[in-house]
Amino acid sequence: MALFIISPELYAWVILPLLIFLARVCDVTMETVRIVFISKGIRLLATVIAFFEIVIWLLAAGVVMNDLANIANFLAFALGFAMGTYVGLVVEERLSLGMVILRIVTADESRDAIVSSLQSENHGVTCIEAEGSRGSVTMILSLVQRSEISRITGRIDRINPKAFFSIEDVRYVNEGVFRPRDFRSFLGMVHTLAGQGRKK
Repeated sequence: MALFIISPELYAWVILPLLIFLARVCDVTMETVRIVFISKGIRLLATVIAFFEIVIWLLAAGVVMNDLANIANFLAFALGFAMGTYVGLVVEERLSLGMVILRIVTADESRDAIVSSLQSENHGVTCIEAEGSRGSVTMILSLVQRSEISRITGRIDRINPKAFFSIEDVRYVNEGVFRPRDFRSFLGMVHTLAGQGRKK
């Protein structure tokens, strides 16, 4: 039975650079996620990720430094960094962690419709009468989950396409009126079903 043998050239110029590339993608992606966790105050996970991130980086950097004449390793190291940056941003967007301040400024009758839309989903709303460059306006403030931004801004755009809004990250929240999270509703449903099963 013939054994599959990898030639030294294939290993040095293809397999090893590919491994370096994948390692860099992993460690840069982890770095991006770690920074997000730090900004959100998630210290424990940020610390754990930092450990594995630096281990992977040391392994990749060590391989490159051991063979400085191999240009493929350099290119793989750099390309992995670039791709890891992109993947990290995609992962960060998918995670949608934390809460944000949604600030809406409107100058017409759509104010009541926007407020009612937010309150119908149990979002806390604060309205402030202000003076804009074109006259009196109403500033609507609401603290919402980051994962809900696309849906909420879509509804605002349908109510008033000319409404101005901005979004700011929030690190810490103490008190307020918040929409119940979906996973809590799911857990409640699971407990209810489990209780019904025990009764049977």
